[in-house]
Amino acid sequence: MMLLRFVYTILIKLSWYGLKVIALFNPKIKLFVLGRKKTFAELEAKLPTGSKSIWMHVASLGEFEQGLPILEKLKTFYPDHKIVLTFFSPSGYEVKKNTPIADAVVYLPMDTPSNAKRFLDKINPELAIFIKYEIWPNYLYQLEHRNIATLLVSARFSKRQIFFKPLGGFMRNSLKAVSHFFVQDERSKTLLESIGHNNATISGDTRFDRVSEILNQDNHLDFVSKFKGDHFCLVAGSTWPEDEKILIDFINSTQHSIKFVIAPHQIKPAHIDDITSAITKKSICFTQWGDENLSQFDVLIVDTIGLLTKIYSYADVAYVGGGFATGLHNTLEPAVFGIPVIIGPNFKGFKEAEDLVAQNGILPVHNQENFNDLVNGFIADPKSVGKTGKINSSYITDNLGATSLVMKHIKQIL
Repeated sequence: MMLLRFVYTILIKLSWYGLKVIALFNPKIKLFVLGRKKTFAELEAKLPTGSKSIWMHVASLGEFEQGLPILEKLKTFYPDHKIVLTFFSPSGYEVKKNTPIADAVVYLPMDTPSNAKRFLDKINPELAIFIKYEIWPNYLYQLEHRNIATLLVSARFSKRQIFFKPLGGFMRNSLKAVSHFFVQDERSKTLLESIGHNNATISGDTRFDRVSEILNQDNHLDFVSKFKGDHFCLVAGSTWPEDEKILIDFINSTQHSIKFVIAPHQIKPAHIDDITSAITKKSICFTQWGDENLSQFDVLIVDTIGLLTKIYSYADVAYVGGGFATGLHNTLEPAVFGIPVIIGPNFKGFKEAEDLVAQNGILPVHNQENFNDLVNGFIADPKSVGKTGKINSSYITDNLGATSLVMKHIKQIL
């Protein structure tokens, strides 16, 4: 294993050098590289020497949302501990770097032995929590060597992963550092047991606890109320060009008096211009709204971030993007409001989407005709909107409680 660890570390170092070259041409990778150069300075500034800490690591924004219910509980129950939150991806860190939920929010340094030692020496955690898929062998080796309790939360395993392959011994060995696994389903628990890990609890996904809290917040947005009025409203969130093509074709051709909100995944001005120029109905962008009477517009384009969750509360039907493109976005956020959710055809590997497609709460479409038929059907039959939406809200209610199980375990450790 020592040889494999050496080879792995060499590959990580080579990747880092390669990323520094790519950063010269790629803005996102530039954030990835430059952000990591600031990590230790930020920790030095934000963590007093000798302070007790709890460390949570997430890959990106989706995993942050999974970890957030636990972070909120940790903040309440362990006020004397500093909360350290690390991100792997710029798409998560750049959005949440100023979140007040943690005392220090930084990029995780690359997974080398020297970085792992230096990082853990500085934060000195009493507990480490990794969310979902984050397995970094050198960090885990150091955590195990220091006898620091380590949890993997909301994990989901499949036979395709290297841990369950004949040549996956090195990565499999890294899992020994995990004190306890909290997994989403029975299959994950069974797979762990097949490689000798009997320390797993089926807890479900903490995201259900997170989205259920959305219902308790103030979701009122005056501008959306004025825009929607009493009309049927379709909200399309996190859309990609493949999604927008289908949406815009329907918007331009429908004879129904309904309202549309489009919140694209990509909000660069050039892309927003492409959307607005393709729409023939009367449309307005959120950032361009001034004194106009929003009720006179048919389409509202949300060209900013941070509003989508609340906007979903105004939808009669939601469309969630990514199912025709790079990967499905969050379907639980609209589902919690008890509305039908339409997606593209590529949803395999997203457990909640798979479950709700089977129950007919989430409805996949493969082409323009499918989409048109679904939306027209909901407009013609309002009762079907409520019936379909109830499937989604009930599913979320039935899957609450993962955070409580994790916190019960943590209270036995700290």
